[in-house]
Amino acid sequence: MKLSRVLLALTLVVALTGVAYVEQAQQLSGVKMARAAKALLVTLSPDQKARISVPFEDRERLNWHFVPLEDKQKHSTRKGLPLEAMSNEQKEAALALLRAGTSGDGYSSATAIMSLETILKELEQGRGPVRNPGWYFFTVFSTPSNSSKWGWRVEGHHLSLNFVLAGGKVLSATPAFMGANPATVMAGDQKGKRTLAKAEDLAKALYRSLDEEQKRVAHQNKQFPEIEGASDTPHVGSARGIAVSQMSPSQRNLLMRLLQAYLDRMPADVAESELASLTRAGIENIHFAFAGGLETGEPHTYRLQGPTFVVEFLNVQADSAHNPANHIHSAWRTIHGDFGIEARAAR
Repeated sequence: MKLSRVLLALTLVVALTGVAYVEQAQQLSGVKMARAAKALLVTLSPDQKARISVPFEDRERLNWHFVPLEDKQKHSTRKGLPLEAMSNEQKEAALALLRAGTSGDGYSSATAIMSLETILKELEQGRGPVRNPGWYFFTVFSTPSNSSKWGWRVEGHHLSLNFVLAGGKVLSATPAFMGANPATVMAGDQKGKRTLAKAEDLAKALYRSLDEEQKRVAHQNKQFPEIEGASDTPHVGSARGIAVSQMSPSQRNLLMRLLQAYLDRMPADVAESELASLTRAGIENIHFAFAGGLETGEPHTYRLQGPTFVVEFLNVQADSAHNPANHIHSAWRTIHGDFGIEARAAR
């Protein structure tokens, strides 16, 4: 989805009364997700259904993680039904649900993240945690419906996508986490392959475009801390860095393209809803903050933060072949609360 297309949609939102258009668009993905979740559930055995199904009120719904989770015997401790426990038909149905929760770009990124587990397995040769592209777990919270509230999640190493729906509409699509190790494949048949490249390259381009005074405002002396998993609210504090209101038109365009790199992971209607929300809160109130270096191998982190959302990005760790700063963590979160919690509904 191109930036111009989203901006055109926003113009229509303003011209037509806003909320009604966004709600109508949201329903498209909500209905698709319910249909795909139902299609997956009907393929499952009773034992599989017991593994994938969790009550909506269960605290597990908020227990999201993006790191490997396993016990001392190297058995996964994640809840849900993993791809490796599914037949080919069931895997196709599970991936259809993933498609319903992502854009084309988002689906490609998610499946690329899964495939990196095979590269990690080859690099690490059994050292460290289990690397298994079949260890991506699907969980359905309550019964998929176009009337009542329910949710679903797909999660594994470097991937956690979480959704809450009600009345056929997507109430929340956060936290939405994607990571990559290696961020750039350095050797082998896939040498040169990059996952989540836009989220890195556009941020560096934006920082480079700033003049010295602007860089002084945007620059952070310390790297931002790791993204906080297992939390229903991002505890990021007040926005830091340079505000959009202090940027030139070309710099604002770069910032919007960077935002778009994250929105492009979502279904088009969900992305338009998120963009409409942050636009109502004031694009001029979005801040960009950057820490670290700009050259390959130099650790760096950044944030994009507005009144309604925060984007967190880190590339500070070496990859499994010990190449420095080649290991990305990135997330889009809702400032007043993820998972459709009451604080978000009241904003």
